[in-house]
Amino acid sequence: MARNGGANVVAAILGLLALAPMVKLASGHDYGMALKKSILYFEAQRSGTLPPDQRVTWRESSGLFDGKANGVDLVGGYYDAGDNVKFGLPMAFTVTMMSWSILEYGKQMASAGELQNAMGAVKWGTDYFIKAHPEPDVLYGEVGDGDTDHNCWQRPEDMTTSRQAFRIDPQNPGSDLAGETAAAMAAASMIFRTTYPGYANLLLEHSKQLFQFADKYRGKYDSSITVARNYYGSFSGYGDELLWAAAWLFEATEDRFYLEYLATNGDALGGTGWSINQFGWDVKYPGVQVLAAKFLLQGRAGEHADALQRYRQNAEFFVCSCVGKGAVNVPRTPGGVMYHQRWNNLQFVTSASFLLTVYADYATVTGRGAVRCPAGAVQPFEILAFVKSQVNYILGDNPRGTSYMVGYGLNYPRQVHHRGASIVSIKTDPSFVNCQEGYSSWYGKQSGNPNLLEGAIVGGPDEYDDFADERNNYEQTEAATYNSAPLLGVLARLAGACGGIDEYHQSVPEVAPSSANYTLRPSHRHHHASEHLEIKQNVTRTWASKRRTYYRYSVTVTNRSRKTVRGLHLGISDLSGRLWGLDKARYGYVPQKWLPALRPGRSLRFGYVQPGPPANVWVTGYKLV
Repeated sequence: MARNGGANVVAAILGLLALAPMVKLASGHDYGMALKKSILYFEAQRSGTLPPDQRVTWRESSGLFDGKANGVDLVGGYYDAGDNVKFGLPMAFTVTMMSWSILEYGKQMASAGELQNAMGAVKWGTDYFIKAHPEPDVLYGEVGDGDTDHNCWQRPEDMTTSRQAFRIDPQNPGSDLAGETAAAMAAASMIFRTTYPGYANLLLEHSKQLFQFADKYRGKYDSSITVARNYYGSFSGYGDELLWAAAWLFEATEDRFYLEYLATNGDALGGTGWSINQFGWDVKYPGVQVLAAKFLLQGRAGEHADALQRYRQNAEFFVCSCVGKGAVNVPRTPGGVMYHQRWNNLQFVTSASFLLTVYADYATVTGRGAVRCPAGAVQPFEILAFVKSQVNYILGDNPRGTSYMVGYGLNYPRQVHHRGASIVSIKTDPSFVNCQEGYSSWYGKQSGNPNLLEGAIVGGPDEYDDFADERNNYEQTEAATYNSAPLLGVLARLAGACGGIDEYHQSVPEVAPSSANYTLRPSHRHHHASEHLEIKQNVTRTWASKRRTYYRYSVTVTNRSRKTVRGLHLGISDLSGRLWGLDKARYGYVPQKWLPALRPGRSLRFGYVQPGPPANVWVTGYKLV
């Protein structure tokens, strides 16, 4: 399908959506207002020289000498959360997701009067990325130091902490950081293609250079910018970002070189081997898989249809797992929101909600219809109804009656963990606030913040829907840009209420309880885990103790492919006893360090002891090289 620029493609897709039945959503929430507030939040996170039309008036310019010590201009960009550091990886993901939101639902944003504000939020980020990429093979990925910053509680306007800048280059590579930044600039180029073509071309040129840099000089960025490791470590590696960047460059250019890269590197970089329901600033596999499925559904795959079909299978695993119709599902709190972890759980709710929304709309527009899940088919309107339930939970339809969007509704967090919001505005009191004074005079105050961080999505409640509105409870009360970015598109979609959702068929699928926080494609306990890996379990010993029977289980994972398996991750649920032979990792379990790869025909063995039936063991992800 020929492309005439990102804006025209958006218009075409939205035009098709407009042909679907127009359905008014019965809801007590003002999604248009929530959208407006969400975009406004990004103005509170701005670093650099604030413009005359700045709407968050309690902020002032900051970080005006960023990069000077390194001989480069790095003024601008976004602070990631409640601190004053500019972390490149989450900032780039934020811009990618804002751009994707505009590409899919720009018409609805325009109807709400927010399209220009949304595009301005993207441009604030891309202007910074242009500065941060002064040479083809150099990218600055962080300004500031999380360690020194976290020992200080200051307004960004008063910063006295380190503003050292850190970069990647051929000697110190960072394929994940460069790949994500390439994705952000490619996605952003499409939203400016019609209104600002020169700028769009500039972004695209930077994107192509960054992708080439990322692919040629491979490595994890946190091995080069080690100060980022404790804050935004690259747990998933760089394979997902390379594929993510290629997918976005194909979307932006229709150059089939990038589609071929996506298709032919799916095995080696994990795009076809990973099945996971977490999508965020670290792991991009579900996003890549949804984009690949889009290319397939739109008839753009050509000779790569078989490869993209494997991506699509994993995309639909993600959908089924989230809506509760997978073989293993995302756990939910008693109040019904998806739950992965205590620390900033809502980031995964907003990002999953976006992927579910666009996938449902792709299925509707292309006539794909229902997604076939292990527990039964799920229709696009069911997927969108589930998304709506998640958004409504965030906006206040939860057991506490708390809106987790600051400034929306009557009951929302007042003590957000945020330096700028928690200290009196420099415009109200220009007196300098030093690091320790910030802690002694402001951090510990029991009253609400003096400045409203309007539109911010905080970390949210725990697995029991409990939430403590306390400034020192950073796991729950800190907001982040990547929490809000995916929600822009979802809110615009709900505000527009155009096609796909039938208010008379909004039953939300039930989910079976699960203890697995990393819900991935499971194997049957004694059958194949994937087309390349076989899992078998055997009982090797039994004994009785204190009226209970205990079993020692031996698990064998065998590589049945003709290629070497690397980066193997396993998921395990229903495990109540001691396990040996594996190491715990961010996304499940991994082989011990002495076994970095499984050659064809070779096996990995591990064991565990517990009373009762065996645990469920499945493959999280792997790469074939």
